[in-house]
Amino acid sequence: MKQVVQNLRNGKTELIETPTPALRAGFILVKTRYSLVSSGTERMLVEFGGKSLLGKMRSRPDLVRQVLEKARQEGVITTLERAFQRLDQAIPLGYSSMGEIVSIGEDVTGFEIGQRVACGGGGYAVHAEFALVPKNLAVVVPESVDDESAAFATIGAIGMHAFRLTKAQVGERVAVIGMGLVGFLTAMVARAAGCEVATFEINPWRLELAQRLGFTVAKPEQALELTPRFTKGRGFDAVILAADTPSSEPIELAAAIARSRATIVAAGAVGENIPRKPYYEKELFFVNSRSYGPGRYDPTYEEKGIDYPIDYVRWTEGRNLEAFIQLLANRSVDVKPLITHRFPLEQAQQAYSLISGKDAQPFLAVLFEYAVEKREITSTVDFSLLAAQQVRRSPTPVRIGVIGAGNFASLVVLPLLKRQKGLELAAIASLSGLSAQHLAKKYQFRYATSDVERIFQDEEIDLVFILTRHHLHAQFSATALNAGKHVFCEKPLAINEADLTLIKEALALMSSSEGATVEGKERPLLMVGFNRRFAPMVHRLKTFLSPRHQPAMVNYRINAGYIPRTHWVQDRHQGGGRLIGEVCHFLDTIVYLLDELPSSVWVRCLPDDNWYSQDNLVIQFTFGDGSLGSITYLANGDKAFPKERIEVFCGGKVAVLDDFRRLETIDKGLRAVQRSWLRQDKGHEGELRAFMEAVTQTGTPPITYPELLGVSEAILTAHRALQSGREEVISYQCLQ
Repeated sequence: MKQVVQNLRNGKTELIETPTPALRAGFILVKTRYSLVSSGTERMLVEFGGKSLLGKMRSRPDLVRQVLEKARQEGVITTLERAFQRLDQAIPLGYSSMGEIVSIGEDVTGFEIGQRVACGGGGYAVHAEFALVPKNLAVVVPESVDDESAAFATIGAIGMHAFRLTKAQVGERVAVIGMGLVGFLTAMVARAAGCEVATFEINPWRLELAQRLGFTVAKPEQALELTPRFTKGRGFDAVILAADTPSSEPIELAAAIARSRATIVAAGAVGENIPRKPYYEKELFFVNSRSYGPGRYDPTYEEKGIDYPIDYVRWTEGRNLEAFIQLLANRSVDVKPLITHRFPLEQAQQAYSLISGKDAQPFLAVLFEYAVEKREITSTVDFSLLAAQQVRRSPTPVRIGVIGAGNFASLVVLPLLKRQKGLELAAIASLSGLSAQHLAKKYQFRYATSDVERIFQDEEIDLVFILTRHHLHAQFSATALNAGKHVFCEKPLAINEADLTLIKEALALMSSSEGATVEGKERPLLMVGFNRRFAPMVHRLKTFLSPRHQPAMVNYRINAGYIPRTHWVQDRHQGGGRLIGEVCHFLDTIVYLLDELPSSVWVRCLPDDNWYSQDNLVIQFTFGDGSLGSITYLANGDKAFPKERIEVFCGGKVAVLDDFRRLETIDKGLRAVQRSWLRQDKGHEGELRAFMEAVTQTGTPPITYPELLGVSEAILTAHRALQSGREEVISYQCLQ
């Protein structure tokens, strides 16, 4: 399918061919008919992408500070590599569209195939021939609403939510400052609700249009003259700021024309240097409007489809979409006069040239039109010709299939795989399709797909990388192993006992073939992304401790930083929580240093206070030889402080590893310090190199299966200990 994206690195707005998103539970697949360009939000993104690197730095000094801090902690080279990788990505444009339902996922009710729907949401209602939309962000369009008007629903919901925040009632007087698309729609909503509306705008063309539509209009400099006459000397009951400017002049003007105790709502990106005197003297209420309404930025509502009870949250973003469609159906709002331009999707670049002001034409609402004839839904983009020309084939390459195209894949794994010899990047899959297509083109995969099953069924693929969200790791790993493919699974291997059993059974199936073949193929290998044991400084630390004849005390402190409770990592069913999803890393490192699995575990955490998610932890592991491994995992620290520190005390020796940048060892009074000034090496390249060597040469897994499975069971036992409040013995049933 075709889709419009913005490349942040080169600044180009492109129409690309990308796989159609794969249908999933809680979502509907929509064939787009019209999508509306946001001349504010999208223009800012396009302008940001078009800036030079220096221009980007000047416009986002907050990000520059983050990069500088990261460079101080992790090294200049590592930070620059990650920064450029983050810039080199395709950002989907668009968030307001309409179309026809072509497929419905599980757990979705109230929709039928063939229905017209209005769709909303960044990353969902995109400028693409097909859109995968959560059920809470789509509403059925009645016959009385035409396709073009329905495409306005999301931006109309933005105006509706801003108006609701004013709490204005019938007969009250509302001012709208800034008559862009959001301003016009907000003014229309306010008028439909029975309010008297005055509009203020500096653009003469838009002022004239507002006047033709029946609004009282004025330039900002005329506001003090108009206000007494329009409000009978009382001042406006509410002021909505819909302008797009870094200046704080709109917020100052709002104070000047508002009555005492009025409400000021910011619906546009305006400067917010609030002057204290007028806001204090009038006791004005100021609020930022959060997009389309309650539910926005809440993954529980948007992604999982769990609606808020209407008795407690009357107007969610979904119900605002529905209400705006109803205003269109009732003819209370007419958006047709706002449409100034229509472009076929193929002319996307002309559309963005228009809204960027390069064409010097007046514009307001810009629509993309899509072909309405039936087209086959393709889930794959084939890069075979490109690969044949640019990928250098070795005599017996290991052919790689990658599942998952998120930040970890793009920033860490794929750049390292590209440097490995003796492999061929065959296929990459992601549910959205877009991220897979972008990385396929960049790293010269033969094809990109949104159909994960194709990776498992492709007989030419030898090795599968599982880089998805955690709840899919065990399922996909077992499927790939059973298909006779080597597997590299990013941690964690399992987030519950059922996952671990699935992996155990897959490994048992391999063993039942007498260690030789699986369905005629060589026995595949399993590897989990426990990279820290492959870090050069961890190797040196272990060498320093060897030979070890006494129990050791290992203290591992992780200043992990805060992750919101709504993040998918914190979801017990998707991420497993940070104890299961992340602490496994650090236990594996201790297991590597001690050459032994723990025998019991005790866990305590700080109170969450409705802010944390049991992620400020002290975890104490005991080992059979008397050693103790203590992991202190913290979400309540400052990220400016180094992230990781390992201290080991054993047999008169002391070793301290600080953030994989500095290793200090002390033995018999002799102190040695090793540093890495420019790069932080956490072992990612080392683990990939070791696994590729195992796949192509030795046939021996770099991490033994008892350790891979044992660490997973020990972490699951740690989670049980956290819940029980008792020390728990680790049974290692997975090894029996």
